[in-house]
Amino acid sequence: MRADWDEEAGVWVASSTDIEGLAIEADTFEALKPKVVAVVTDLFELNGFTSSLPQILIHIIAKQLVRIPHPT
Repeated sequence: MRADWDEEAGVWVASSTDIEGLAIEADTFEALKPKVVAVVTDLFELNGFTSSLPQILIHIIAKQLVRIPHPT
């Protein structure tokens, strides 16, 4: 799963090619994490995902471009 900062919209956006239907946004990365957990849980149930594991680990890779002024 990947989380990118959308500078134009001013939000973090999480998406995944592994989990069909996953698209979440939040104002902060910290606010994004619990939303990801809730939505992934719901999507697993809706998509009929089953596992014998006691827990499922979610790896969130975050990327944010930060611009700094060029020293003159």
